[in-house]
Amino acid sequence: MFRSSSFHTIDSKGRVIIPSRFRNILKADKFYGVMVSNKDGCLYAYAFSEWEKVENRILSAKSSAMVNFRRFFLGNSCECRCDKQDRILIPKNLRDYAGLEKEIALVGNLDRFEIWSRDQWEKINKQMEQELQREEVREEIASLGL
Repeated sequence: MFRSSSFHTIDSKGRVIIPSRFRNILKADKFYGVMVSNKDGCLYAYAFSEWEKVENRILSAKSSAMVNFRRFFLGNSCECRCDKQDRILIPKNLRDYAGLEKEIALVGNLDRFEIWSRDQWEKINKQMEQELQREEVREEIASLGL
């Protein structure tokens, strides 16, 4: 499971080093790499075995909205293999979508990790801090025993 977050740089060619805590999860998979797609203004990166589960869930949805989502999500996905320096190359169209230029954040989200521009990640964190102050959100979190 992917947990924690860290800040990194993406080089001019679009390569980013995968941190060891994520790399160890990826190496445990039968393939060493990730499937990356765009959603929520960031990139979602899945180990291949988890990606297969995502595809199966998406295929089971039949509404017209889900057909369009499937086209968007799967059509923009890309296999990213780790190189000898434990980097992945993120295609330009995905870097453009997420606004990835130099400073990025890798954020663990259990079944995947997300790749954000650092500026956007910091904005999202500030919004979440405000959201967590809402009473109904606090109650729902408390219902989880947290």
